[in-house]
Amino acid sequence: MEVRRIFDLTERYLTLYQDKDIAVAGKKDGKWYQYSISEYIDHINNISYGLLEMGYTKGDKIATVFTNNRPEWNIMDLAILQAGMIHVPVYPTISDEDHKYILIHSDIKLLILSDNSLYKKLNNIASEIPAIKEIFTINEVENARNWQEIVNLGRNNAHKHKDTVTKTRDEIGPHDMATILYTSGTTGSPKGVMLSHNNLVTNFIAASKILPLEKQHRVLSFLPLCHVYERMMNYAYQYKGISIYYAENLGTIADDLKFVKPHAFNTVPRLLERFYDRIINVGKDLKGFKRMIFFWAVRIGNKYKLNGNNPFYKFKLNIARKLVFSKWRQAFGNEILIVVCGGSSLQPRLERIFYAAGVPVLNGYGLTETSPVISVNNPDYINQMFGTVGPVLENIEVKIDEDGEILCKGPNVMIGYYKDPEFTRTVIDQQGWFHTGDIGRFEQGRFLKITDRKKEIFKNSAGKYVAPQVIENMLKESDLIEQVMIVGESEKFVSALIAPDFSYLKNFALKHKIPFNDNQDLIKNPVILKKYQEEINKFNKKLGQIEQIKRFKLVPDDWTPDTGALSPTLKLKRKFLYEKYDLLLKEIYSYSEGETNKALKDN
Repeated sequence: MEVRRIFDLTERYLTLYQDKDIAVAGKKDGKWYQYSISEYIDHINNISYGLLEMGYTKGDKIATVFTNNRPEWNIMDLAILQAGMIHVPVYPTISDEDHKYILIHSDIKLLILSDNSLYKKLNNIASEIPAIKEIFTINEVENARNWQEIVNLGRNNAHKHKDTVTKTRDEIGPHDMATILYTSGTTGSPKGVMLSHNNLVTNFIAASKILPLEKQHRVLSFLPLCHVYERMMNYAYQYKGISIYYAENLGTIADDLKFVKPHAFNTVPRLLERFYDRIINVGKDLKGFKRMIFFWAVRIGNKYKLNGNNPFYKFKLNIARKLVFSKWRQAFGNEILIVVCGGSSLQPRLERIFYAAGVPVLNGYGLTETSPVISVNNPDYINQMFGTVGPVLENIEVKIDEDGEILCKGPNVMIGYYKDPEFTRTVIDQQGWFHTGDIGRFEQGRFLKITDRKKEIFKNSAGKYVAPQVIENMLKESDLIEQVMIVGESEKFVSALIAPDFSYLKNFALKHKIPFNDNQDLIKNPVILKKYQEEINKFNKKLGQIEQIKRFKLVPDDWTPDTGALSPTLKLKRKFLYEKYDLLLKEIYSYSEGETNKALKDN
């Protein structure tokens, strides 16, 4: 059945997959619950009828803010869309200031929250916004109206609104706006990206053709559904009739993987790095022969090549898989077919070793403004290349501008920024090319490779260009480094602000009998500083002279979305970090060249 609007997925479900027992499943208080196809669609329809009975009409904006993924997000999403309303999903972890800005800017009339913590956080903010008429919660929350009221209202008044929903669905065209997504951004106020049904539909149909999954398969979902990447992939899964299980939260992922035994899941590089770090730490705790075999397997994995390994290597890899990597697969549920990774740059070594372990990672690229996927590595070897984000998706054009910027054109490119036509014109030119702000090139004529963010590339005082993301990605291979920001614009040399991996660092301190009370003690200790300098020296040997890190500073803080250092998609918020560590940066660059060399020796 043809899907032209997002909500056409419900008709496709009924036509092709009505015999499925599980459409979507969620987890609450450690217990799984599920919706069959008929229950899922029944709830969607009743929410639509309920919204109409409450007086909401076509074009009204409805916001959802959920702390975790759950089936009710999908139900609200499709119900809002088929009733002709605009869905505005919002991140739960942004600041109160950003929440208020988005709720006002997007003209929200109804707010749906997942739980008590969000109700406490947003109820007061919403009460100051006259346009917001009502707030409902999914969980039972004291003094709050529950979403079941809308379901029951719709069920009791279905006879009044069924024809209206049918008529509305018929009137909605593929190019009508479906949603407004506010980019988390790293600077300035969030921008409201308007996406049409066609933007998302063309993207998820194209993505679904790459997925080696069918209706009998299962996926685990844990990236925020308010982010376009996870949302689009969820549409692709529904398009193919795949059962979707939602992890209770990020802390339960390990247990949820073992229970669900998914055939696929989506992730971002930082989470994949954490998976890898935890596995390596397990290996470090092994003793004797087991430890030796573990790291022998890791070395074998690091040499993996796509469809280019000789028979002797394959023989050794098979042994490594039986003795070591089979346990890695077990950690992912043992039935994994693919992991789709996007959001930021992925280290090629992780692609290599996970592939060797029998956990294929497909790295892709896109932006909110492009719905989002522009390119992605395919499961078949011929359409895959480590270190790249793969071939361009069907129906999309990409060209590299004279300055190296990646430009994109196609049905996936957004309608524009909400209430900001002027800014829209700065990113979509008269020929319809969207300017991504990313720098890249094509390898072998068809594999897109991202080299940096256009706005993040800086010149040193000698006028030489430095691409910080490339260096940052390299440094994060170290066990010592959790996050890092490369600095040095208009300065004589490159430096680094480093957020250490404090769990590793504390174990190191205990092992070497280094006394400490807190993180501040750790980052000031001469032995630890020497350890980091040795690590930096190793990486400097791989860097060009102008890229080499002449000075670094350790910071005592964890860089997370909660602390404001990272965006909800785990990208560095550089403006925030520059402001937060202004004194440290001034200290770094207050040295003369001679003093800098002396300081390096002292470190």
